[in-house]
Amino acid sequence: MGSLTQSMIENLIVFAVSLLIGALGIFLGARFVVDTDDYTYAFITALIGAVVWAVVGFFLGWIPLLGPLLVFVAYLAVINARYPGGWVDAIAITIIAWISVLVILYVLAVLGITGFEAAGVPGS
Repeated sequence: MGSLTQSMIENLIVFAVSLLIGALGIFLGARFVVDTDDYTYAFITALIGAVVWAVVGFFLGWIPLLGPLLVFVAYLAVINARYPGGWVDAIAITIIAWISVLVILYVLAVLGITGFEAAGVPGS
């Protein structure tokens, strides 16, 4: 039972750290696109986005071609709802967040600190 508890704690730590990195990506995207600089807001957005991604992915992600597109649109809807602008700004925030997270994760992976994934930003 001890190894199960340890595994759960390790998974929780990995999720929390990856969520912080994903939130940083959203923060950078939102700062650049809509000039918003609230990391806590970005963190909550990343958390909501991760949950929406997981739920929509569970129910619709299995549909060939359309499923992943619907999952991504649901994630964009979260960004669109949480930040001013519109769909174009939401797409720009997401692209910048994705690129930012890839750069951060690349640096951390090269340093041997983490793997190459982050919660809160899809596909990273």
